[in-house]
Amino acid sequence: MTTRSLWGDARPAWSERRGRERRDSTKLRMAILGVVVLSLFATMLARLWYLQVLAAPDLRVEATTNSVRLVYTEAPRGKILDRNGDILVDNRSVPTVVVEREAAREHPDLIPRLAALLGKPRIDLERRLQDERFSQFKPVPVVDDVPKEKVVFLRENQAAFPGVDVVQIAQRDYSHGTLAAHLLGYVGEINDEELEPRRTQGYRGGDTIGKSGVELAYEGALRGEAQVEKLQVDSQGRVLRSLGIQPAVPGHDVQLTIDIKTQALAEESLKQGLDTARETWDPEQLKRYLAPAGSVVVEDPRDGSILAMASFPTYDPKEFVNGISTERFRQLNDPAGYYPLNNRVLQGLYAPGSTFKLVTAIAGLSREAVAPNTTINDTGSLVVGDRVFRNAFSTPHGSVNLARALAVSSDVYFYMLGEKLDEQRKPFPIPEAARSMGLGRVTGIELPFELDGWVPDPDNKKQRNAENPLAFPFGDWFTGDNVNLSVGQGDLVVTPLQLTNLYATFANGGTEWAPHVGSSIRDVMTGEVEAIAPRQAAKVNFAPGHRDAILRGLQGVVSTEDGTGYGAFSGFPLTQFALAGKTGTAEVNEKQETALFVGFGPVEAPRYVVSAVMEEAGLGSSAAAPVVRRIFDGLIGNPPRPVTRVANRID
Repeated sequence: MTTRSLWGDARPAWSERRGRERRDSTKLRMAILGVVVLSLFATMLARLWYLQVLAAPDLRVEATTNSVRLVYTEAPRGKILDRNGDILVDNRSVPTVVVEREAAREHPDLIPRLAALLGKPRIDLERRLQDERFSQFKPVPVVDDVPKEKVVFLRENQAAFPGVDVVQIAQRDYSHGTLAAHLLGYVGEINDEELEPRRTQGYRGGDTIGKSGVELAYEGALRGEAQVEKLQVDSQGRVLRSLGIQPAVPGHDVQLTIDIKTQALAEESLKQGLDTARETWDPEQLKRYLAPAGSVVVEDPRDGSILAMASFPTYDPKEFVNGISTERFRQLNDPAGYYPLNNRVLQGLYAPGSTFKLVTAIAGLSREAVAPNTTINDTGSLVVGDRVFRNAFSTPHGSVNLARALAVSSDVYFYMLGEKLDEQRKPFPIPEAARSMGLGRVTGIELPFELDGWVPDPDNKKQRNAENPLAFPFGDWFTGDNVNLSVGQGDLVVTPLQLTNLYATFANGGTEWAPHVGSSIRDVMTGEVEAIAPRQAAKVNFAPGHRDAILRGLQGVVSTEDGTGYGAFSGFPLTQFALAGKTGTAEVNEKQETALFVGFGPVEAPRYVVSAVMEEAGLGSSAAAPVVRRIFDGLIGNPPRPVTRVANRID
């Protein structure tokens, strides 16, 4: 009996169809796999083509960079010279011990033995080795200015000190010590604040930069281009070989307008004056004058060039070479030491006292509040409102005109003039004249950190009161304010440089020059010299007869027997070298008086303006005028005599 399948004849047809489907699926999968493989190969080929063709130059540079290190060595800074070519700042080559970091790691006893030999604390040498500012690929300088006998010992015992060598390194040399320190400035390691804006100029961490004075003002010229050495290193940073050196380009030399002999004369005269003041009894405060600080400026009024700039107390720029200790830096900024780092010529702010009467005279004449021959009776005092204003010691001067008022320094004359000028406002006569002569703004000298002083007037007095009523409780302008201002007191403050430049502008007939200390810049590679041209800042026009009237008074200060500067200039050859000037004594709350004197000559064609400002030293006629007299003696070729205190005269 035959059994028939339930599917009948359909089973073979289904099996055949199922087989065909399986074969078709396999072909599809193989096709997809082929497409994927081809895509991967295409991608890989495209990447290889990109790397070998398109990106090859960039990758080649990157590969080279990864195996080459650039080591920078600072170039020697340019020299600083005085007007006669005498070197003020130079570089000197000093023997310096250097140590390879790897040798120090491999020989733990190396640094202790080296420190003992050189007489230096071990920790100092270790800190140097850890200092990141030194290249990782060159020996690290750990001790400089090594004594000759130590150098010889190290070279004779090289095997005992592996990785140690002695090389010559350029170091800034201030051979004149403290002389002209504030003017020249000092150098130090660049800090983060200085570095950030200078990265594009090629500065790097650890570089040396000028910090003050000429070193900072002419940093761009004095700084050279660093030596660059290419070193090939392996993957572990070990130096394999040098690939070449790009030599350093030294900085340019900067020649100044300063005369180093005049600078020495100014500093010596200032010191003598302060020393003499300290030996003098102050009859007002019943103690000796403190006389802790002061300044002297010598300027050529023909073009604003500075011949000398002295500030006391001073410091030695050499202390900053290779870094200064925190403790010593603190001492140089200690108020108890009267801030030796401050350049008082630019940063000292003083009431000018009677030296300001020049400005009041200009204001009075230009506003026709007084004529050259206007005469008043000076009784020794003047009542303004409910206040009495007095001459020094209440001394009466009798009948005085403008010239005599300047010569004998009649405060009453200028009090009356100040009272009269207070009636004229918008613009206010005395402040307007002061600003037209350069006060209340920086002079424009290229040296850094110059202050602008302050010339008070009704508007800014009111503004000060509104901004800080606690510090400035009075906002109204009274006639007494103008009277105080007329004799250089009140809120008025000027810098010694502004005061000197004020008289230079008057001396030369009205041209205000921006004072400058730079004369020329010399490229040491090519010998090319670029002159630094004087810059005119402003022009003041004096009406006919006005300047002559004031000049007669300023000459009378030193040439007439009752002139306030007569005693200091007694015996000076005024007939051969005529001088003019003005004494000043400024009162300072709770302090002894500030002594001032400004003089210029020869009167017919002025070549020198000399100022002296001495803190808490007494009367300008007694303390400051003798200092200026000694400087003028030296300037005209006379033997400078010692500074002696002149018997008190009225200022």
